[in-house]
Amino acid sequence: MATNTTRPVSFDVATAFDRASLQFRGLNPKEPGQWPLLPKIVACLGAAALALLLGWFLLVSGASDALEAERNLEPGLKADYRNKLGQAVNLSELRKQKQQVQEYVTQLERQLPGKAEMDALLSDINQAGIGRGLQFELFRPGQVQVKDYYAVLPIALRVTGRYHDVGAFAADVANLSRIVTLHNLAIAPVAPNKEPAGMLTMDAVARTYRYLDEAELAEVRKAREAEAKAKAPRK
Repeated sequence: MATNTTRPVSFDVATAFDRASLQFRGLNPKEPGQWPLLPKIVACLGAAALALLLGWFLLVSGASDALEAERNLEPGLKADYRNKLGQAVNLSELRKQKQQVQEYVTQLERQLPGKAEMDALLSDINQAGIGRGLQFELFRPGQVQVKDYYAVLPIALRVTGRYHDVGAFAADVANLSRIVTLHNLAIAPVAPNKEPAGMLTMDAVARTYRYLDEAELAEVRKAREAEAKAKAPRK
């Protein structure tokens, strides 16, 4: 009777390593197509690994920069969110405050006379002095100073009268329905040789304010635009 016996397969690692290393000897880098199979496989795997590594580095680097930029925006966005949240919570109160401010501005605007009302205002200032028994030695309107949305008219004043009358005149001017302010006040006694005694002279500049009409506002805007255009650098 015949019996089949299986011979054990032995694998010599050192021999396999030597055979593999022989395939890497004497390789011509200019002709990779003629390389043995194992160097070709290793070269392909190395190229693929290098490509994956470079791709991963580029993608992660770009994503990291974008992430850092977004993180830098986070504090500002949080602050803006808290600010808007506070406004949303207090929206009704803010609307009330806005209405109150608008009413106050409207009230102030009503105290500014128009161009046609300036003569009446000048007459009111003159009558305030005469009503207190003061003598006007100077009442000279100056050059109108045009601002963004209103105009200022300075008036040089010099009145003579008793101390209490001069003070009452200043109070009457402050209480006029239109806005009038006194500036550069200088009070001095009248010369002793002049009668009656105890009289004072007050020099001051009264400034009255009026709002600009539509034509004047258009001129102001046109002048501002021309000034800004002149200051702008030429291309």
